[in-house]
Amino acid sequence: MQKLNLPNYSFKLKSNEKHTLIFDKIRKKYVVLTPEEWVRQHFVLFLIHEKKYPISLIAVEKQLTINNLKKRSDILVFSSNGLPHIVVECKAPNIAITQKTFDQIARYNLKLNASYLIVTNGLNHYYCQMDTKNKTYIFLKTIPSYN
Repeated sequence: MQKLNLPNYSFKLKSNEKHTLIFDKIRKKYVVLTPEEWVRQHFVLFLIHEKKYPISLIAVEKQLTINNLKKRSDILVFSSNGLPHIVVECKAPNIAITQKTFDQIARYNLKLNASYLIVTNGLNHYYCQMDTKNKTYIFLKTIPSYN
């Protein structure tokens, strides 16, 4: 898999007859290793190891319903009081991050009301803090670590 603009982490990998699988610490199971999953797994470990978010506050592929359609947020980090705190949208490294990507995560956040949004393809990361008063987001250099 491609080197990402994130720290190097060790992963448990295995193969079956069709796919390479990677162990997801959050879901506690092996999942098919796709380029997007590679980014997601790196970013989960970034949140845990670099930003010190507890595993217990992180959900992966959390289902939500928007306009009667079932969607899934790639990574959802909850605050200690159980409310959505950070929504992360992951794309494969070869997928450019566009306005469409920001529109997608903004739609998710209409339902979730998280304080921070992150869009990443593993190479480029965009960190945003919600400005609910002005209905926009403020771009940041990074997100805060867990307190």
